[in-house]
This record gives sequence, C-alpha cells and structure tokens, in this order.
Amino acid sequence: MIGKKILQKNDKRARLQLYLHAGIDTGSSMNKLVDPSSILPGNPYPFGVTSTKTGFNFSIYAKKAKKVSLCLFDEDNPSQLREEIDLDPLINKTGEVWHILIQELPPSTAYAYRITNQKDAANLLLDPYARGVVSSLVWRSSEDESYRPLGRVPSSHSFDWEGDRFPRIPAKDLIIYEMHVRGFTQDQSSEVKYPGTFLGVVEKIPYLKELGVNAVELLPIHEFNESEVVLINPKTGQRLCNYFGYSSVNFFSPMNRYASESRDNHAILEFKTMVRELHKAGIEVILDVVYNHTFEGNEKGPVLSFRGFDPHAYYMVDRAEKYLNFSGCGNTTNTNHPITRELIIHSLRYWVSEMHVDGFRFDLASIFTRSENGVPLTSAPIVEAITADPILSETKMIAEAWDAGGLYQVGGFHPSTRWSEWNGRYRDVVRCFIKGNDNYKTAFATALCGSQDLYGWRGSPLCSVNFITAHDGFSLVDLVSYNNKHNLENGEENRDGFDHNDSWNCGIEGQSSNKKIVYLRERQMKNFIFALMVSQGIPMITMGDEYVHTRNGNNNTWCQDNERNWFLWDRLEIRPGFYRFYKSLLHFRQGEPLLKKEAFLNDTDITWHGTTPGHPDWDNDNHLVAFTLNDSKKEPRLYIAFNAWHLPQTVILPTLKKGNQWFWVVDTKNQSPNDFLEEGNRLPLEIPSYRLAPYSAIMLRVQQS
Repeated sequence: MIGKKILQKNDKRARLQLYLHAGIDTGSSMNKLVDPSSILPGNPYPFGVTSTKTGFNFSIYAKKAKKVSLCLFDEDNPSQLREEIDLDPLINKTGEVWHILIQELPPSTAYAYRITNQKDAANLLLDPYARGVVSSLVWRSSEDESYRPLGRVPSSHSFDWEGDRFPRIPAKDLIIYEMHVRGFTQDQSSEVKYPGTFLGVVEKIPYLKELGVNAVELLPIHEFNESEVVLINPKTGQRLCNYFGYSSVNFFSPMNRYASESRDNHAILEFKTMVRELHKAGIEVILDVVYNHTFEGNEKGPVLSFRGFDPHAYYMVDRAEKYLNFSGCGNTTNTNHPITRELIIHSLRYWVSEMHVDGFRFDLASIFTRSENGVPLTSAPIVEAITADPILSETKMIAEAWDAGGLYQVGGFHPSTRWSEWNGRYRDVVRCFIKGNDNYKTAFATALCGSQDLYGWRGSPLCSVNFITAHDGFSLVDLVSYNNKHNLENGEENRDGFDHNDSWNCGIEGQSSNKKIVYLRERQMKNFIFALMVSQGIPMITMGDEYVHTRNGNNNTWCQDNERNWFLWDRLEIRPGFYRFYKSLLHFRQGEPLLKKEAFLNDTDITWHGTTPGHPDWDNDNHLVAFTLNDSKKEPRLYIAFNAWHLPQTVILPTLKKGNQWFWVVDTKNQSPNDFLEEGNRLPLEIPSYRLAPYSAIMLRVQQS
C-alpha cells in the first residue's frame, strides 16, 4: 500500500521513498546515461530490446498501464538507478505496446520498467522478453538478499559457431541422458576448471561419448532464483534451495550462475560454447522448459515481471482474482492467451535459431491443453502453434503429458508424431514386472514393444520416451533399496514426494552389507537397464545411475544442493563392473537396428515364446517373458528372456538353421565381465535349453558356428 499512496502524491519525495522501499539507491545525484537528443519514439515490434542500425529499440506490452518509465542501471552496480525516462503515451505508445529507441547506450547497461496502473504500485519489472538477466553472480545468495532481476541490454559480442550444424539425429537412434548442469561437475571429484557450469559440461564431453549417449536433456537452464526456498534441513540446520530450477524467472535468459563469469552476457556465450562443442561430438541438446508457471507465485507473491504488465494475460485468474494452480507451484501460465502464446513461440524460436538447441521437454505439458479458465481443450492453440511452426519443424518435442491438477494424457497428448511423451505408464509397468508383481506379464511385453496400446493410433513407438528413473523419484539403486521414501531432510516432515514408487528393497530397507541382498539388488538394476535398452521407443537414462548413485531414499531432492544430487566422479571407480555393463548395453543398442524400429513390430518382426518356443502361454502368470527379434528374412536374430519370479525357470530355445548357433551376449545373474560379453568374446550355448536364475534376464544372438 505504501507505493500506491506515494504515487498519488506524484512528487520527488514520493518517488525517492518508493525507490528506497524497492531497495534501490538513487544516490545524491543521478548521472545520466542518455543524451536526450538521442531518444526517438521507437517501434512497437519486436518485443524486448533489439539492437538496430540506429540504436536500441525497447518495446513492451502493458495493457492497463497508466504510466510507463524505462529505468536504466549499470550492470556493475545494479542497486543504483542511473536514469529514468518517462514514456509519452502520445509518442511512445501504439495500442497496448509502449516503445522507445535510444541511439546510444554505454556497455553493460541494465534496465527495468516502472509500470503504474490502476491497482498496483509502480513496481520495477523485468521485461518478459529480456534476452539476458542481471542477477547475483554467486549461487545461493544470502537469505537476507532480495532477488530483483533486471534485464540486460544486448552486447555487441559476436559468437563464432565455427560452422556448427544441428546433428539431426533420427529419433529412433536417440539415447537421452537427463542431467543437471550444476550437479554434473559441481563436486570436487569432477576436477574441472569451471565446476557447476556450462563450460564444466564441455570438459566432460569425452565421458558422455564413452558412456554412449547422443542427447543430453538438461534440467531447467532458464534463469531462476535458487534462494526463493525458505525450508530448513532439520538435520543440518542449513537453508535449502531450489536446486532443480523449476521456477522460471525469464524464458529467454540462460541461468547466470551456470556461467564462469556472469557479467556482459557471458552466460549466453558459454551456453553457446557448450552447445557447439556437444554438437561437434554428435550430441544433441534438449532443454527441459517450464512454461507452465513462473517464479511469481500466487496472488500473494512478488510482482517482479509478468504480473505487473498484465496478470490476466500471463496467468489463469478466476473472478475472485485468485490464481488457478494446476502446476502445484502457486500459479498457472495462461498458455492459450494470445499474448502468452506469442511469448512462448518466440522463446522456442529463439532457443532454436539463436542458441542452436535441438529439442525441448515440456514440463507439465498438459497445462498447454487447458483454456484460460482451466477447462481441458480438444485442440489447444498453443500446442497447434508449436506443432505447425516452420522454424520448429525439425525440433524434437517431448511432452510430460500430465499436470498437478489431475489431467493425465499419456498416450493422447497430440495425434502428430511430431510429439513424443514421457511414458509414465512404461515406467510403472516395468518397475512392477521386474520386481515380481503378479499380473504384469502382458503389460510388460506390450511396454517392451513400444506401448502400442498407447501409441498404436499414432503409428510409431517413437512417440514413447521410455524411462525407469528420472530427476523426480528414486534413483536406480534406491529403487531396489527402499520400500518407502525418506525425505525428512527436505524440511517438510516427510510429507513431500511420491508415496507409491513401485520399489522393492530386496529384503532390507536401505544400505546393506548382506551379500545375498547386494547381489540381488545389482541383478535387479541390470534387469532394469537391460529392459530399457531392448525396448522399442526412445530410451532416457538419468545422470548418476550408471555408477549406482544413491540419494539415501530421498525421492524428492529438488531442494538438495549437495551429494544427494551431485555427480560423484570418484564413484565410477568403486563399481566399475556395473558401469561397464551399463555402458556396454548403450553401445549395443546403438549398433542394433532391431531395437530401433520406426513402426510397431508385426508378427514377422517378433516371435513370442514361453518355456517352449512359440508358446508364450499368456494366461499362465509365471512371470516369464521371452521373445525373438527377427531379421528381414524372418529369421531369428536375438533371443531375449526375463524371469521375474523367485524361482528358476528352464526355457527351450528356438531351433536355428544349420550352421547357425546361439551365442551369449547378456546374462544378468553373472558378475562382470561375464554379465555382458563383447563381440569376439561371445561363447556359444552348447545345449538347446537354459535354466534362467530367479530375477534374471538373458540375451542371445545368432552367429555362424
């Protein structure tokens, strides 16, 4: 209320009080940055700040603004206002867009808008179209430091892409590695020059190549405020943070604190460097983007950007001015409003055309299919606009096809094969079958074939992004070590996180030195990654699972900036056998066309078996699934079998043509190096049958004897 009362007085003293209230130092005198003669009316389009031949054009949409001022700062001293320029509605306004052109600005200029409307005080606001954000240079600012982001006027720095080209990896060939930029190299064991940054990722590209992935899916890299969390770790007393970053401040700006130096657009330059170097290595870059809500919270949250310009355009708001909350984070972006729809499209185009990004994973994408009042739409304008956009036509699109409001659209997000989906049904079915649940035999077989029950109407298993684990939920080793979540350190008395994880601790909750349990857990982890790598569709793996990373049973580590989430590079040396098995499967998949079909398998592509060839016995819930994948001549090439029962089962193998023989590739019951046999070291199976151990899986390949 103080701002509103002050503005009504409209005098110098009132303005000074407003600045002090906002944490801005005006100084004893204001050294002007702009020569008045260099100010021109400007153009209403494009939005944001555009560097032109004649200067810098500023344009902002502000529907109900009574008064708009452009406030200029020096990036090196962002708390001190250097100059404020009032925009004349008769000269600097076209429709609902305010604009101004300034012919000359000093380097490292930051900016914000002061908007006065009928209801709110004259808040200083970040431009939604800002191409860079001036914010703290240090990760996790102190608790007492306020977060007030400013826009960054584009610099004249050019970037040498060195002839960079999009890899354009076919979807059937993708192996996606979900990773966190900071967590990947933040631990001292990474031994990189720039830990926790885009450049840190660059230093570890050889590792990604060795592992066998060809796409990285980066958890949010849009600017966010990690210090917005007020929770305390009850065990350590330390303040927690928004580590994952699912709370975007701006949809165009890379996270400042993921750069080695954050001033003067270094975050942009270093992000581009990372993309360029990953492309050189044949690795695509997919961004996890959060267009479904923003950092401003509900109607009681801060007014720092979108809310100050037009809350009804950017957010779903009911008649009582309460914010609808289908995101579970306080607000829901009004994605199908024309203003917000245009913002999202421009953001996506920017990341593709200017930053060379290869694809996007849309967090809580089902919110895209809701109308302005939250009602689900049959054909959502924003989804159709993204699907048909010519600039995005070769960009990979992955939907998380659900939201926090109960809308679940896995299998039905969009009819076009342009869209793939995080297949949560696949995750659940595979977890349940591998751990031995009853009545999952048929569902597991269907999941291995690309979930035709979900995506058959769309014609391709590549609509399914298959995964066992992700950033949310248990890590792979925790999936086989815990029956229950252990989230007390998140400061919410273990109320947060999933309660139903389809996990199995193999007999003891938590870490164990019991050799039988340790052996069973490793076997189950191998079964999971093996199932993932022999499934039709697009596989996605999670950072750290390859070396058995544990979060100690915490299945909601969004607020943990520590070893719960950091990649611990020295652990690769502790479990070398498992790491070898893991990466061997990735490389095997890369070289095996039968595992990478663009269309669903038919009766000539696959033959189902049971304990005897050709008799899968679907009505017998014996927890056994076996099949052969056949080559173009309809001859068997791979034999794969899973025994998810607590007892051994003997299978008779299909008979081969004379001169051919079954050779070992995988047996998850064996210890390294006999769990995966490299080509050249594979041994023939001398007898026509094999006794499958409990909770184990095998793969055989046809070779000439």
